[in-house]
Amino acid sequence: MSSKIRLGILGGGGDSLIGVLHRVAANMFDQFEIVGGVFNPNWDENISFAQKIGLSKDRIYQDFDTLIKEEVSLPESERMQVVSILTPNFLHYPMAKKLLENGFHIICEKPLTTTYEEALDLQRTRELSNCIFAVTYTYTGYPMVRQMRKLVEEGRLGKIHKIDIQYYQGWINPVIHDPVKRAATWRLQPEKSGISCCIGDIGTHAFDMIEFVTGMQVTKVLADLNYLYEDNKMDIDGTVLIRCTDGVKGVIRASQIATGEENSFVVKIYGEKAGMKWEQENPNYVYLMEEGEALKVLKPGHLYNSDLSLDGTKLPPGHPEGIFDAMGNIYKGVARAINGKPYDSGEFPTIIDGLRGMNFIEQTVASNSGGNIWMDLD
Repeated sequence: MSSKIRLGILGGGGDSLIGVLHRVAANMFDQFEIVGGVFNPNWDENISFAQKIGLSKDRIYQDFDTLIKEEVSLPESERMQVVSILTPNFLHYPMAKKLLENGFHIICEKPLTTTYEEALDLQRTRELSNCIFAVTYTYTGYPMVRQMRKLVEEGRLGKIHKIDIQYYQGWINPVIHDPVKRAATWRLQPEKSGISCCIGDIGTHAFDMIEFVTGMQVTKVLADLNYLYEDNKMDIDGTVLIRCTDGVKGVIRASQIATGEENSFVVKIYGEKAGMKWEQENPNYVYLMEEGEALKVLKPGHLYNSDLSLDGTKLPPGHPEGIFDAMGNIYKGVARAINGKPYDSGEFPTIIDGLRGMNFIEQTVASNSGGNIWMDLD
């Protein structure tokens, strides 16, 4: 019998980008074996996709409830140990809650839920279950993002005094100007996506990146969001002023109508001794700008990087790594946790990160609707 961790998957079938990303990541370190799931609510498409990726139909289920019922009836040595939730946002909470109540570990796409209250309930349920719960803020898996975290920990930047995060995409631009298209897009439907599109989808990545890299917490937000059309209920662009612990100030700029942009996620953090910046579209470089010194370009795979960065590096220096590798590093950390092995707190985002992300989303929307006012985060 295989010693790999038995993985089930919910959603991510067909041509889903997120589905491919998770499946490749799960196979990257030979730690997981995909044994079944529910890839599509349409039974024919569900079975067809499972066969396409080489799975037996024995553990491809009609729906989520059937998966739970059948899996818990199996001997513990055979049942799924962890389930990845790759469905639209509104399904995250009910699926995760029932999985936790039945003893399954979870890897969940972000945002964690559609409301902060649901996220709090999931956190309480997780504490009772004692299951591992990872939320895939994928970019924390990049080796050089992990190195930025270490540079801050080591004090290389000195006291931080400015944070500037930009996350610009343009994919909604051809959708938002067409009433039919915008009405048919699930990310612009509150009942499926929650109260926020842009901030909930990509702004939360920026928020998590700040807390992951700096070790600080965002304590206050002031938002100005853009909806563009009166009949559009979801933000598609926005600017959020932030205040962090120790009085540090910064800004998150997020947009999905930045025409022509692909996935421009840029992190800039400045301290009294140095600044640094990182760009997701060129993820193998961290630019370290020390006061009075020549610009330094740090790259993955070199021994000057931290243990956490090197652990997430699979190739020798000069061989580019990308987003599949970043997600793979998160799965690698989850595998260590499930197997009871020691792991670094930076190896995978937890339910706490997902919980804080939901609080950020709700307070950002509340700040905007309240007339662009400061709102406190718990």
